[in-house]
Amino acid sequence: MRDQIDDSTISTYFSKRSLPKGLEGLNELALDLRWTWSHFSDQLWERLDPEAWERTANPYFILQSVRQARLEEAAREENLKQELKGWLEQRQEYLKNPGWFGRTYTETEVKGIAYFSMEFGLSEALPIYSGGLGILAGDHLKAASDLGVPIVGIGLLYQQGYFRQILNADAWQLEAFPYNDPINLPVTPVPDPDGGWLRITLELPGRTLLVRVWQAQIGKVMLYLLDSNDPLNSPRDRGITANLYPAGPEQRLMQEIVLGVGGWRVLEELDLEIDVCHLNEGHAAFAILARVKSFMTQTGQSFPVALGATRAGNVFTTHTPVEAGFDRFEPNLIRPYAQFLSTMINVSKDQLFALGRRDPANNQEPFSMAYLAIRGSGYVNGVSCLHGHVSREIFQPLFPQWPTAEVPVRSITNGVHVPSWDSSEADALWTRICGKSRWLGTLEELCPLISNIPNRELWAFRVAQRQALINYVRRRLVRQHKEHGASADHIQRTKHVLDPNALTLGYARRFTAYKRPTLFLHDRSRLARLLSDSMRPVQLIIAGKAHPKDDEGKRLVQMLAQFASDPQFSNCVVFLEDYDMALAQELVAGVDVWLNTPRRPLEASGTSGMKVLVNGGLNLSVLDGWWDEAYAPEVGWAIGEGNTQHNLNRDTLEAEQFYQILEQQIIPEFYNRNQDGIPHAWTNRVRASMSRLTAHFSSNRMVREYVEQTYIPAAKRYRDRVANETQVGKELQKWQKNMQETWETLRFGELHVTQYDDHYAFDVQVYMGDMDSSWISVELYADDEHGEGVVRVTMKQTETIPGMVNAYRFKAEVPASRPVEHYTPRIVPCHPSVFIPLEISDILWYR
Repeated sequence: MRDQIDDSTISTYFSKRSLPKGLEGLNELALDLRWTWSHFSDQLWERLDPEAWERTANPYFILQSVRQARLEEAAREENLKQELKGWLEQRQEYLKNPGWFGRTYTETEVKGIAYFSMEFGLSEALPIYSGGLGILAGDHLKAASDLGVPIVGIGLLYQQGYFRQILNADAWQLEAFPYNDPINLPVTPVPDPDGGWLRITLELPGRTLLVRVWQAQIGKVMLYLLDSNDPLNSPRDRGITANLYPAGPEQRLMQEIVLGVGGWRVLEELDLEIDVCHLNEGHAAFAILARVKSFMTQTGQSFPVALGATRAGNVFTTHTPVEAGFDRFEPNLIRPYAQFLSTMINVSKDQLFALGRRDPANNQEPFSMAYLAIRGSGYVNGVSCLHGHVSREIFQPLFPQWPTAEVPVRSITNGVHVPSWDSSEADALWTRICGKSRWLGTLEELCPLISNIPNRELWAFRVAQRQALINYVRRRLVRQHKEHGASADHIQRTKHVLDPNALTLGYARRFTAYKRPTLFLHDRSRLARLLSDSMRPVQLIIAGKAHPKDDEGKRLVQMLAQFASDPQFSNCVVFLEDYDMALAQELVAGVDVWLNTPRRPLEASGTSGMKVLVNGGLNLSVLDGWWDEAYAPEVGWAIGEGNTQHNLNRDTLEAEQFYQILEQQIIPEFYNRNQDGIPHAWTNRVRASMSRLTAHFSSNRMVREYVEQTYIPAAKRYRDRVANETQVGKELQKWQKNMQETWETLRFGELHVTQYDDHYAFDVQVYMGDMDSSWISVELYADDEHGEGVVRVTMKQTETIPGMVNAYRFKAEVPASRPVEHYTPRIVPCHPSVFIPLEISDILWYR
């Protein structure tokens, strides 16, 4: 296995600039994206080129473009050289530290984890993300680095990435697609064993595709990025990785083949030992087939055995709250590529299509990547408790007759990489109170430490961050207005917008209908009164993009941008164009209250509100996604009461509640000060939010849960199935085949129920037919339809039924605390090594 953090591998085919003595370590620093969570390195790059830092936030670009005279000048600054030396020494200590994982587990428990994602949001310096999914993936890798989890990332390097937003004179969103020049990105080509550039070959219909491989280092973690823009490819194929989420479905399909199949081949070429394959959404599901192909080649096993063996080591995380959100490809579109894929794994096209269809026999049904991911994984999870419930409902059709509660989708709630989202003020505060290594291990001790911050200090901390945000917004807004050709007088007024002492609300995210970004405009006159109150001023900072094909989302952008441009609100409402990670980092640091107004339950998790926690910001949000489990009256405010009816009346009611909470709770609490000018109720709430929520909704906790609940169990199950020349895997395949052949011979006989004072006694006859009795479990079941909880009791096999062959009585007793008709016997498959019902979903109900 190649050493993922050996700096000798981080060489570039592009020329490195010669650096003055004492600054040689800048190359190393610029190519390790760990700087994205280092406030010291921020200051260093800003000192070298302040304008380039504010415009690009890209150290690698700065290092290539800064004037040589400036570098020579910096080399004469002894303090700067000493700080750089200290940072490089600290970096080496960080890379050598085994982290929480290394101290807790050994390589025998999990050797390697491959994390596949269509996008990664690590920094504006590497713009290969569009929104929450990518930022979550980036935070996952960063936390894995901090914890020492042996993970590698697999993604695509887009020539244009996602779009940059521009608003025209009518505030209508336009899109620009600047080129991602690899020379200016913190990535380097991956060398092959012969010293050339590593390329992966994929056989697509009628042609061979070459895919180049790049690497980006994120602390202890390496991210490998695939790129089809090779001169040896056809113009059409060079464009496969041109855009993130292209409009055309065929290009999207080819991207997902490159990501899944090409990505797995990268792992093979690099000789990386992978126990666990983690699919971040269904986009990467073709990796399942590539892993099967690899296993078949290595072992000579058939496709069913190979799939059964490898799926135990696959983890699928779904982020989609509606079935329509999954990638689906029409039969005519995927058919030519299905030939390539089915040949790869030596099955018929019909067998391949069956993996991605609800009804395998329906030749007209589109191919669903989510269904393929479900059928090729051993562990499936949603991204919040509520989203887990929603996902179980979505995937219910794949498990007919099983209760929704038993559909095999768990939940691991998302988290954010706190060091990437804390301000310099927050970093200093948490470091002083909790220590420098606070995010590198378990977090249980942080809550009581933060709980002891005095109100005076906490308020001064919040005031400083709000002031820093206002200064940033003014600078950015001045640049924005200059680019739109505003007059000199207008530019001068822009320099004084917003009040550093006013209650500051923030709203920023992707604009689409279900997120209801204009909910707070429901009663404009009422909002205007709140914004124009000179005694208790309120101000609002807004940012957000709509998908290029979402005209309704663009209309919502236009509404809010025009609202912000109204002269009545010119000093208290701001719309900032081109929402990105750099802007988000400033907003979440300085706002007092973060707003979130989706229609429940359409926000799978949401992470933007998590990012304000470390900085002392508070949340006002609909009870959806993560806030549904995080909310308590002491830590923030909630809109709605958990209902899910989608109607205009609901929007009206929740808008009314939004105004009431602002008027009656938030504004009075913020402005109710003691004689020292400190709002004690407000700072108490800030303290509660910071101490109780920050650690729990961090990617540190999230990644540790993935390790404990999926990675370690998945690695063990995978190794068990492949041990001894796949003995267990072959036995399981044989068992499943026998189950399918004999299931229809099962039937129930008579049921007798006797009621005693405090319990029921159930006695049911079961005719096994050709079934081995050890292969099934007879259970007594009651659902939660009446709010009394799920009951699942294994019934005990007793005597045989006289005169019958392979027939037995099964008995069980349950408390008589609910009506007897709530209970019914059922038969389910039973095997200690099989995921049920994920791998075999047969079930027989008495009624």
